[in-house]
Amino acid sequence: MMKALFTVFALWLLTVTVQAALPDWQAPRGLEDPHLGQVLDTATGEWLAPGQLLERLLEAPYVLVGEKHDNPDHHAVQLWLLEQLQARRPQGALVMEMLGPQQQAAVDEQQGRMLPEDAALVQALDWNPGWDWQHYGPLVRWGLAVPQRLLAANLGRDEMSALYRQPQPLSEVYRGETRETLAQIMRESHCHKLPETQVPAMLAIQQGRDQRMAEVLQAAPTPALLLAGGYHVRKDLGVPLHWAGATAPRVLMLVEAGSALPDEAQADYVWLTPATEEQDYCAGIS
Repeated sequence: MMKALFTVFALWLLTVTVQAALPDWQAPRGLEDPHLGQVLDTATGEWLAPGQLLERLLEAPYVLVGEKHDNPDHHAVQLWLLEQLQARRPQGALVMEMLGPQQQAAVDEQQGRMLPEDAALVQALDWNPGWDWQHYGPLVRWGLAVPQRLLAANLGRDEMSALYRQPQPLSEVYRGETRETLAQIMRESHCHKLPETQVPAMLAIQQGRDQRMAEVLQAAPTPALLLAGGYHVRKDLGVPLHWAGATAPRVLMLVEAGSALPDEAQADYVWLTPATEEQDYCAGIS
């Protein structure tokens, strides 16, 4: 009897271990960091194993996951996280910055259906080629097949153009240092070539995108998880500033080894990953 029970337990343990196996790292830098693959709890300073993070996120109705868009390990970790949460309780919605409102009808048409090959799915969704399908395709396919809804969280092109032409006033949440921090991020992301006269428009677009993400996430079936760029999920700069719900979202930032680690004011958890090759994104821009 005891031998049979031990065998059952061993098989169960093996199954859990296999299910929870993390993807192999792809990015080449930072592999020697002792905390690689671990998760920092910013409130306590404790480094957690990924399984411990799962336990802390299980009961959260809203989770924000911030990424570096061109890091393949971030997308692999996101898919692992979604699969492992789903294995423990049903996921209500996956919400993505990479989808705009003009795509939602096409997304709904594919939801829960037998999906076509990549080329046909990209065409059916009118996928924006600015978002590398090699990175996002597996996440989109998961979002169409598993949760109740895959939801678009970005502004439409027309909406962004309208905000650029006629910027809306910034909310009171962008006081002093917060506004200047965002403005500096806008300047740096435009390689310091952005005329100061255009900074208000860029800030208005950023505000509009974060407000939309907050609105979509709050209206989504729960538990809901948002995938977006790191700045969009930051507690001191992004979606959490516009949160109107009673239950604040939990913020997980995926951060490359060697980068400054966010603190408690910026994120709840920080997952350390390898870093991509260094690139000068402004090279050749005059």
